[in-house]
Amino acid sequence: MLSAAQQQQFQQDGYLVMPGFKSAHEVAALRERAQAIVEAFDPGEQKSIFTTDETKRQDDSYFLGSGDKMRCFFEEKAFDAQGRLGQAKALSINKIGHALHDLDPVFDAFSHGPELAALARDLGLGQPQIWQSMYIFKQPGIGGEVRWHQDATYFDTDPMSVTTFWFALEDATRDNGCLWVEPGGQQGARGVLRELFVRDGDKTELLKLDATPWPDDSLAVPVEVKAGTLVCFHGLLPHYSAPNLSPVSRHAYTLHVTDARTRYSPRNWLQRDGALPLRGF
Repeated sequence: MLSAAQQQQFQQDGYLVMPGFKSAHEVAALRERAQAIVEAFDPGEQKSIFTTDETKRQDDSYFLGSGDKMRCFFEEKAFDAQGRLGQAKALSINKIGHALHDLDPVFDAFSHGPELAALARDLGLGQPQIWQSMYIFKQPGIGGEVRWHQDATYFDTDPMSVTTFWFALEDATRDNGCLWVEPGGQQGARGVLRELFVRDGDKTELLKLDATPWPDDSLAVPVEVKAGTLVCFHGLLPHYSAPNLSPVSRHAYTLHVTDARTRYSPRNWLQRDGALPLRGF
């Protein structure tokens, strides 16, 4: 699947961009299905807001119970001072998570297949396990910032193994909140895990592990890509996305995958029981 040069680039930079990995038809099918899920969602049942400030959702059972379900989460700026949606429901959802790949046929088909299995092997995932899927809307005007972070913070394994598969479902640009990365930031003195997001019963905590500062924004590299592109990145690679202040959305779909040969921490927020077994590609 990957050439030697691509494998070397991933090891060096911590991320790899593969344009045209998914067809326009596959992308359109996923977007259409996500729209249907949002249309069926009743916002009166639950007004859970997704935030990158972990301290704001310590008691959010809706979030903590979403690891084996399909649930919608609102943007932080979706509601006005009176608690009413400030725009249409379809333009208010931050994301759908976190078991789309296991529970929905359209997402299942998009998330599995021999090409992805071969790619995972070439990236070093000998026994891949898909823990989480997220459909991210990055809504126009209110799409929230996702601060600098490392995905290994949320999927701790020993040794570190989490790899992110990020699919662009719309063109991602600087204007609508594309990803920004620190090339090579996953290795050497910079490649230290700074934070760990752990679960304790019905509460969570973001532990500070290391004082290594996050990269200066001026040193970050934008990952501007076309719809259908797949971006894979290492679990220790620092990355962020700015708010979407543009009039155009930036839909994306993400899978977080670990290697079953490693030890998955029992303190990780997302756990699975036998009712919905983990699968690879």
